[in-house]
Amino acid sequence: MYNGDPDPITNWPLYICRVFVKWICYLLFGVSSLVLVIVVFPIMSLLFHPKERFSRYVRRFISGSFRWYFIQFMALFQVVKVDVEDRKAFRNLSSKIVVCNHPSHLDVVMMISLIPNADVIVRGSLTRNFFLQGVVNRLYILSSLDFEVLANSCIESLNRENCLVVFPQGTRTPRSGEIKLKKGAARIALMSGKKIVPVYIGGNDKWGLGKHDPIFAFNHTDKYIYRIRMQEEIDPEKYADLSMPLAVRRLNEEIRKIFLNPSNK
Repeated sequence: MYNGDPDPITNWPLYICRVFVKWICYLLFGVSSLVLVIVVFPIMSLLFHPKERFSRYVRRFISGSFRWYFIQFMALFQVVKVDVEDRKAFRNLSSKIVVCNHPSHLDVVMMISLIPNADVIVRGSLTRNFFLQGVVNRLYILSSLDFEVLANSCIESLNRENCLVVFPQGTRTPRSGEIKLKKGAARIALMSGKKIVPVYIGGNDKWGLGKHDPIFAFNHTDKYIYRIRMQEEIDPEKYADLSMPLAVRRLNEEIRKIFLNPSNK
C-alpha cells in the first residue's frame, strides 16, 4: 500500500491533461447511465421478458459496454491500463461469490467488465444519485436492505447462476493498507454454500481514486495500472461444523490474509 502523500509531480502539462480526461470519463459514465435508463432499458424490456431474462441480458450489455466502450476510452487516453491474467476464467464464473479488495472508485467497473453475469451489492446511498439510481434500482442489490432480505436476494441471484460481486471492506481501502472486513459476504457464503473466489486488485498508486483523495487528483507519475488476479477459491463448507459467529470470523480471516498476501500479483 501507499502511506503518506504521493511522489512529486514531474510533468505538469501531462498531469493536468490526465485530470481533465478523468473528469471527462466521469461525465461519460454519468451520461451513459442515463442513456441506459431512458433508451436501452425500455427497448430491452420489450425484447426480453420475464424480469429474470431481462436482467440477464442487461447485465451482459453493461459488462460489454464497460469493457469495449468505457475502459477502452480510458485506455486510449492514457487514463488506465488493465492487466488481467486470465480473462476467460472470469467470463466462465457461475454461481460464485467474488470478493475483492477495494483500492479505488473504478473497481466495480473493472469487475463488471470482466464478469458478464455479475450481480453487485452496492451502497444504498447510490439510489440518491441522479445518474445511477435507475440502474441501481433495477439491477443490483442494496447494502441498506435488512440483512435477511439482502441475503435472500443474494442467494436467489446465485441460484440463477449469477456471480455475486462483493467488496467486503464496505468502503475503499485507506492508503495505510489497513483491511477490515464486514461479515456480510462470509455469512452469505455460509448460508448459501456457494464457493468464494477472492480477487486481488493491485497495480500502482490509485491517488485520486481512493478514500478521501482530492477530487482533482491523479497518480503523479503514471496512468492508473490495474493488475487483477483471481486467487484460489474458498469452500465455506470446511467451516460448516463451527458455530455461525466463529465460522464467519475464520472465513473472514482467510479472505483478509489473501488480500494482504495475494499469489501471482
